[in-house]
Amino acid sequence: MGRLFGTDGVRGLANVDLTAELALDLSVAAAHVLADAGAFAGHRPRALVGYDGRASGEFLGAAVVAGLASAGIDVMRLSMVPTPAVAYLTQALGADLGVMLSASHNPMPDNGIKFFARGGHKLDDAIEDAIEARMGEPWDRPIGAAVGRIGTDHAAAEQYEQFLLSTLPHSLDGLTVVVDCANGAASVIAPKVYAAAGARVIPIHAEPDGTNINDHCGSTHLEDLIEAVRVNRADVGIAHDGDADRCLAVDAQGNVIDGDHILAILAQAMAESGRLQGNTVVATVMANLGFKIAMRAAGIEVVETGVGDRYVLEAMRAGGFVLGGEQSGHVVMTEYATTGDGLLTALHLLARVTQTRTSLAELAAAVTKLPQVLVNVTGVDKTAPMQNSTVASAVHAAERELQDTGRILLRPSGTEPVIRVMVEASSPQQAQQIADRLVAVVRAELSL
Repeated sequence: MGRLFGTDGVRGLANVDLTAELALDLSVAAAHVLADAGAFAGHRPRALVGYDGRASGEFLGAAVVAGLASAGIDVMRLSMVPTPAVAYLTQALGADLGVMLSASHNPMPDNGIKFFARGGHKLDDAIEDAIEARMGEPWDRPIGAAVGRIGTDHAAAEQYEQFLLSTLPHSLDGLTVVVDCANGAASVIAPKVYAAAGARVIPIHAEPDGTNINDHCGSTHLEDLIEAVRVNRADVGIAHDGDADRCLAVDAQGNVIDGDHILAILAQAMAESGRLQGNTVVATVMANLGFKIAMRAAGIEVVETGVGDRYVLEAMRAGGFVLGGEQSGHVVMTEYATTGDGLLTALHLLARVTQTRTSLAELAAAVTKLPQVLVNVTGVDKTAPMQNSTVASAVHAAERELQDTGRILLRPSGTEPVIRVMVEASSPQQAQQIADRLVAVVRAELSL
């Protein structure tokens, strides 16, 4: 059996992989591990629980709440909120634990459980392993007044909204913004915050019904956003994923502005104002080579990590850096937040547009991206693809073909049952040809 925790919590098909029983056991084990680590010493522990609007979040959330309360933790349920709101509120309200029910950008049938320790930080690997090891163990249950109490906080989301607005250096007056809320956690908060910041806001896919989250909308399906930006003659389009920890953008002409562009724009803005610690930005191995070339030209160093915001955060903490992110639009600004925040990212991207009086297209032009092909290969054993000698040989042969004109990355996903094959080359045709060859080898060698 593989490790229960992935790169972003525990995730799987709700009611099959991720059951109510598992959610309850996981929350009880988390309570015990954190208690033994001294996290609750000297006070009655308190936890916050939020969800992204999936129908399965209702029963899974109930199981998490029941598990925590049965372990003696007082629980405050939040309304439908973004994942970064749970992280922020865990810190701002002095909670000992934050829990988010979300599978982020995954399809609606999936769900996940993400934990935040006191201060709003994600749990490290050692704590996650300890939680997994203690699931299902016998324990002495609290009784009487020692059991946890359960309540609901409807006002906490407003505190998060005010925090977001407080980070802006100036208003967004004059901007027309289309925001795709992915029928998820951003649906109420995002249009409200962007409007409060001064923008004219046109929301789309902002009517969550429990089943339509990420359904051909949001940051993984940009077609509707591109059309809406063009039809409404908007300046910018913003796309969030289901739990709003990501942000992608579309310029006025309908061109996609991905996380590499956004990270470069924010890095240059922070470097100009003297706020880019160490004159360094942290990115993952998925960052396009064009991003690295643009940063080099701007005199900004790039520290590279594995894929996953937790690894970006680890490198940022280790080096004392304040900006990092992923091509997917997951951007971390530790000057303000402990985790990636799509709304925070979008606000500062939009503020850069208004500050410079420059279009998003012009700002993004600083990064000239190499053609890139990314293929998700399903139905294969993703445990250790490069340990297969035939797969490894195919990758090395392709690297020799590209030499220094491109690159290849073949890796298992940390959140989905797929192997990702990424190829960058000097032309789209060459990138596609090499990707097709590698995908064929992966399928032939690693099919389940």
